[in-house]
Amino acid sequence: MQDTFHIATRGQGLYEFTPDVAELLVGQGDGLLTLMVRHTSCSLLIQENADPDVQTDLNAYFGRLVPPSNDPSMGYLRHTYEGPDDMPAHIKAAMMPVSLSIPVMGGQMRLGTWQGIYLFEHRDAPHRREVAAYFAPDRGL
Repeated sequence: MQDTFHIATRGQGLYEFTPDVAELLVGQGDGLLTLMVRHTSCSLLIQENADPDVQTDLNAYFGRLVPPSNDPSMGYLRHTYEGPDDMPAHIKAAMMPVSLSIPVMGGQMRLGTWQGIYLFEHRDAPHRREVAAYFAPDRGL
């Protein structure tokens, strides 16, 4: 089974889409779900979904770790013609996963109690992101 999730972002931040993925898996049985974001300036994360401060803090941390290209500390960057957020977005995407593998049992993801699936947008402007999904059923080998 293959599908694509379309996620509209409003700028930098984490966007949870766990319920959409869960809905896709209903009735699928046991197997392995693979998700891959089809862009080079955002990432995928499994992260806490109980306290929104976690997402706020993660966004703030990575903003400090990799500031915009117009920050004096980033003066070495050459790829700057797409805006001050572009090359830092590529760096963040290189540091974090762009694909996830999630075990599925009885049509349900085996996530922990407080875990959710997030697209982590690294660009300032809104984007429409695509996440490719592939479910491989367990064939009982």
